[in-house]
Amino acid sequence: MTEFSTDIEQCLIALHQGEVILYPTDTIWGLGCDATNEQAVEKLMTIKGKPSSKGLIALLASERDVLQYVASPDPEVFDYLAATIKPTTVIYDNGLNVADGVLNSDGSIAIRIVKDEFCRHLIKRFKKPVVSTSANLHGQPSPQNFSSVSPEIKAVVKYIVNFRQKEDIANNPSTIIRWKNRNPQTIRS
Repeated sequence: MTEFSTDIEQCLIALHQGEVILYPTDTIWGLGCDATNEQAVEKLMTIKGKPSSKGLIALLASERDVLQYVASPDPEVFDYLAATIKPTTVIYDNGLNVADGVLNSDGSIAIRIVKDEFCRHLIKRFKKPVVSTSANLHGQPSPQNFSSVSPEIKAVVKYIVNFRQKEDIANNPSTIIRWKNRNPQTIRS
């Protein structure tokens, strides 16, 4: 039994009900929901006040999982990711099997394979990708830790994870790259 077992169980209940959670990721605190549930994604976008054409990041637990959500990913991207230290989100062409709101307007999908223990446990138990978007209102600064998440966000989510709330480390968002022609193009470093 892990120190976050209760949080995992409560998150799973909320995710299966199509609700939005507030949880620690491998980067910053995020708003999350079932990336395959259109109503859940719409609920998350409403909370955040984010335009639907922007797309969202989907978190996965392993390279193998990417094959279910991307048509023909270049295998070399996994070698690139293995060599990175900072959490890196990859924008792949031709996203599949997720809610339309997760996809960018061009049909691409942003995916991060997480190494964080909490996120990996949650995603493996849920058996589907979980959305991750910064836990802030659209246009506001991303919270670097739990204490900087606004009360407005905390008030409207179904479940708030207790694990790692007391950490005061200033975390940063992931690097974002677009994988094109067997090379990374940096979108955000």
